[in-house]
Amino acid sequence: MFPTQAPPQIALQVKRTFAAPRERVFRAWTDSRELAVWFAPAPDFTIVIPELDLKVGGVCRVEMHHKSGAVHRLSSIYRVVDPPRRLAFTWRWEPEATSVETLVTVEFHDLGKSTEIILTHERFASQEDKEKHNHGWVGCFDQLGKFLV
Repeated sequence: MFPTQAPPQIALQVKRTFAAPRERVFRAWTDSRELAVWFAPAPDFTIVIPELDLKVGGVCRVEMHHKSGAVHRLSSIYRVVDPPRRLAFTWRWEPEATSVETLVTVEFHDLGKSTEIILTHERFASQEDKEKHNHGWVGCFDQLGKFLV
């Protein structure tokens, strides 16, 4: 009998530099009022943050309300909270029973007056899911860049 090989890890990585100090960029990710302003792939969304408990094991829930009326709900559990260097959290769309829990890690690199973010999102079930999320993260980073100006 031959050992079975684990499927290859499907992950994406997005890097972007923002013209703001690391503490400011970290706060945009961890303050519910600030997160609600920019955390969407396009300006066509209104964001509601019903819960954000910033601690290891704490829950963050996000509702993305599209202007068409569609609502996308996301639930996360913080795995790493290391201000202002790193966040890691699970990611699951709700109420989709088939939704796979993935993992997001965000690193905040201090460049003085600017901050480089390296976001790694892993454990995708398919290449298609990876591409959809890559598009979403690029849009979120665009919104974050506008917010931080």
